[in-house]
Amino acid sequence: MTNDPLLQPYALKHLTLKNRLMISSHEPAYPEDGMPKDRYRAYHAERARAGVGLTMTAGSASVSRDSPPVFNNILAWKDEVVGWMRELTDECHDHGCAVMIQLTHLGRRTRWDKADWLPVVSAGHEREASHRAFPKMAEDWDIARIIEDYADAAERMQAAGLDGIELQAYGHLMDQFWSPLTNSLDGDYGGPLDNRLRFTFDVLSAIRARVGDDFIVGVRYTGDEGLPGGLDKEDGLEISRRLKACGMVDFLNVVKGHIDTDAGLTDVIPVQGMRSAPHLDFAGEVRAATEFPTFHAAKIQDVATARHAIASGKLDLVGMTRAHMADPHIVAKIMRGEEERIRPCVGANYCLDRIYQGGMALCVHNPSTGRELEQPHEIEPSGSPGRVVVIGAGPAGLEAARVAALRGHEVIVHEAANHPGGQIRLTAQTERRREMMQIIDWRFAECERSGVRFHFNSFAGEDEVLEDSPDTVIVATGGLPHSSVLTEGDALVVSAWDILSGDVAPGENVLIYDDAGDYPALQAAEKIAQAGGRVEIVTRDRTIVPEVMAMSLTPSLRVLQALDVTFTPTWRLDAVARDGNALRATLGSDYGSMTRTRQVDQVIVNHGTRPLDEVYFDLRPGSSNLGEVDYEALVAGQKQAVTRNPDGRYRLYRIGDAVAARNVHAAIYDALRLVRTL
Repeated sequence: MTNDPLLQPYALKHLTLKNRLMISSHEPAYPEDGMPKDRYRAYHAERARAGVGLTMTAGSASVSRDSPPVFNNILAWKDEVVGWMRELTDECHDHGCAVMIQLTHLGRRTRWDKADWLPVVSAGHEREASHRAFPKMAEDWDIARIIEDYADAAERMQAAGLDGIELQAYGHLMDQFWSPLTNSLDGDYGGPLDNRLRFTFDVLSAIRARVGDDFIVGVRYTGDEGLPGGLDKEDGLEISRRLKACGMVDFLNVVKGHIDTDAGLTDVIPVQGMRSAPHLDFAGEVRAATEFPTFHAAKIQDVATARHAIASGKLDLVGMTRAHMADPHIVAKIMRGEEERIRPCVGANYCLDRIYQGGMALCVHNPSTGRELEQPHEIEPSGSPGRVVVIGAGPAGLEAARVAALRGHEVIVHEAANHPGGQIRLTAQTERRREMMQIIDWRFAECERSGVRFHFNSFAGEDEVLEDSPDTVIVATGGLPHSSVLTEGDALVVSAWDILSGDVAPGENVLIYDDAGDYPALQAAEKIAQAGGRVEIVTRDRTIVPEVMAMSLTPSLRVLQALDVTFTPTWRLDAVARDGNALRATLGSDYGSMTRTRQVDQVIVNHGTRPLDEVYFDLRPGSSNLGEVDYEALVAGQKQAVTRNPDGRYRLYRIGDAVAARNVHAAIYDALRLVRTL
């Protein structure tokens, strides 16, 4: 028995949920051929096994052929989905976890050149900015057909044994009927609110006719679009009351905002550097106004906030979706009294940003998420523990140390600085990115708990490493900025790191050449502009900052546009020369022989890093594998067995940016899959 509000059961119609924590509907883009196969099932089953009360599968499962998925959604319009969903549901049910699915027609939120090349359909001709497709205005036969498609999909989910369904109505076809901004229809489905809601109630009636009164049906919808001329708060409250009053809906899952632009989507689903739980109070207002089961999720990333949401009566169920991507065992750790060991969601949004760019969801600092089949979350102990020496205490080094310690090895870490963190410590200099330090703080705490020995201010060379008598040496020394990319004037430029670290003062008229497309250029520009400098960011790419994906880019662009920072794509920096007291920067083009010049007082180059690998090459001759990695074994999760030097005294590996400039996820993934087989 417990008094924890989060661990109290909740009765939803005939269904009793064992606690108040849910994973809200989301599409991690794991389907294969539109079906939730083994990878999809393993992802949800892991979280069910750890104790979550309700898992919502499949954000935006497609109910119609003319709703082609742009995020690798589940195809709920195919009969074969029943078998796959039954396997997933049965496994989650075995762990006492309820399962629902979100059904939708995307309407204009897709493209006509996907799947079968059918016209995009909506309640009007207005194009969505994000997907850019001009829709066909729905005819009567479209409406009738799609209503039946919803009912068919609901019937399939009932046949698969799910506990219920949720209809999606924010940014998709259903609320494209609701909003005056997107509904241009005449007649029964256009005009006043009664008519604009008719499609939704016709869908609900058709679904109830198929699944009966007992099957749970809810709606996830926007209660306030936050757009001039769109649905406002009063509209949202009225819609909420009508959904309750219709008698066909069992719960409300409310969001706030619009998702037709990158900026709008980011406000609905806030990312790093934005306020936590920004719509929780609004959801509480809906619950108070309706006195009806109300769910909500939007950057509720910590247990304390989730507990407050339930204890204060704002919500009946609270969604911690991205938090469960970071740590699927949140409920289990709460129940064991180990909340401090929960791996925190840092809001980096690597998960959702990858989906919206066509990849599968991956967590920036939990590489097992989405890879449950290949990289289980639990680390098995080694049958032959030894001594592992790690050089470097950045994200790669700390993950290597953490996993090695869990395997039962004795672990020693050498770090040249007086604290852990590596490049992340530099990244966190920008206030909006300070949450990234939790990636370091969590790993460091876990390492200390496991008895890892740290030596800070230790510039470990070959001699220092050999004094530790290691069985395995892992080099995680990272990299240093590389800015020697010009035909002339390399000595006249500084790196983005120089600005962020404070080693170089910001200039007043600055050109930043961003040839890496990642965060340092943005962060340097922000620091300079906030100090009063004029900044132009030049890139040879045809898009700006391509390594910072859409939602994560939004907070940066809001700041930089407000500070009047200029972006100039499709030009590269060729040379820099002195011109009196100033610098003359010469720009060239990959598209021809054109040149441009800029007169500035500071030039910054962001061109990634080069490996800091001297100690690795010093140690290679004494190693048994000469640093070689068997990639086939690495990918297959098998032990490294390469031997090139029988007289070698230790095995040697390098990981993260000590190999090549990549990102935080790659560095941590390197460490996890290598060390878990040591």
